[in-house]
Amino acid sequence: MFNTIGVIGLGVMGSNIALNMASKEEKVAVYNYTRDLTDQLVEKSKNRWINPYYEIQEFVQSLKTPRKIFLMVTAGKPIDSVIRSLVPFLEEGDIIMDGGNSHYEDTERRYDDLKAKGIDYLGIGISGGEVGALKGPSIMPGGDKEAYEKVAPIFTKIAAQVEGDPCCVYMGPKGAGHFVKMVHNGIEYADMQLITEAYTFLRERLHLPVNEIADIFETWNQGELNSYLIEISAEILRKKDELTGLPLIDVILDKVGQKGTGKWTSIQAIDNGIPSSIITESLFARYISSLKEERIFAEKILTGPENGQMSLDKELWIEYIRQALYMGKVCAYAQGFTQYKTTSELYDWDLPLKDIALIFRGGCIIRAEFLNVISEAYQAQVNLANLLIAPYFSEKVKEYQFGLRKVVCEGINSGISFPCLGASLTYYDSYRTAMSNANMLQAQRDYFGAHTYERSDLTGIFHTNW
Repeated sequence: MFNTIGVIGLGVMGSNIALNMASKEEKVAVYNYTRDLTDQLVEKSKNRWINPYYEIQEFVQSLKTPRKIFLMVTAGKPIDSVIRSLVPFLEEGDIIMDGGNSHYEDTERRYDDLKAKGIDYLGIGISGGEVGALKGPSIMPGGDKEAYEKVAPIFTKIAAQVEGDPCCVYMGPKGAGHFVKMVHNGIEYADMQLITEAYTFLRERLHLPVNEIADIFETWNQGELNSYLIEISAEILRKKDELTGLPLIDVILDKVGQKGTGKWTSIQAIDNGIPSSIITESLFARYISSLKEERIFAEKILTGPENGQMSLDKELWIEYIRQALYMGKVCAYAQGFTQYKTTSELYDWDLPLKDIALIFRGGCIIRAEFLNVISEAYQAQVNLANLLIAPYFSEKVKEYQFGLRKVVCEGINSGISFPCLGASLTYYDSYRTAMSNANMLQAQRDYFGAHTYERSDLTGIFHTNW
């Protein structure tokens, strides 16, 4: 009997995806470039639904036609290499699916190349980490809809389930699935940094101990800030270091890595004139964290505010930071969903914004309570320009802007860096301002470069001999 699907790439994510599929009674062929990972999976699973192969041709020939092959391979050249090894053994109508964090433009290139050979190619965004891969991730498929429908029964089974609905919805043609995942990761960068800044204020300005901050996060997680990232942040703060007995957070070096998706999100936004300042500031925060040695040296030379800090009402300021964090998250999601909307219009993708919010409720890293409200906002207004002007969120930010202003101002006066909370407030104030200072910028451009300008009282294009 033929296998129903094949998985190539048996690292942690690939192995767990294969196990997830097998647990749903799919007959899964597995293959890895090196034999050791294949043997480890077989030994670990002892699952009659998983069948190992050690030659790529035998792997391909074991699959029911049209063949369905799922790649969990490192993004970039490794994926191109695997595709080249597969093509000689494939037939017209077979389907290759890339479940890694590929750049959506690479996905579109591979789609075109394989389409010319009669082979379907799907870019599948997968979010949820190793646990999500095993127990149910959020899945963002893109490519030809007819090809997706052939594999949809498998994906809807292995996806996370929320209120009986799978966290898997067809995104759109070609690279749409990987684009949605890319921006998801950009939002994730911003969300993580905002939580980090809230933690910093609680610890450095309110001088609260780690355990108390964990208590605060747990309390927040029972309300409108409920989310996976708040949940794990509380658990992180509870963890003790086995070597020193200190909170583990205090012995982790303050240097942050990144795999490229946040950078791609910012570059795509910049290339297309989409304001994505919060996501970009979160990326820059990671970059400056890598300058650890320079920061150690700079601390000996550069000074911050010298005025003594006034004591603050603890309970009042905990509420301010809660409001600031919520508003910052709303602004970050507003930027991310604006990037979805603008790019969808640019490429004629018709991204399902209300469904994107729904599939993010389970399995994925940015799953959060208020995604229900985001989905409702786009269901009520299909062409909603920005989440900030949706009735629910406009009322929330109207109420919470005071807390955000208080926290940002107090942080600045105390010498605390707030790249994302500060960017959130700037974005909000810029977006709500009908008459901005851009007239001065355009006048400067016309002065030194004769770039012309439009007038607010007349139609046409004008230039002044300054």
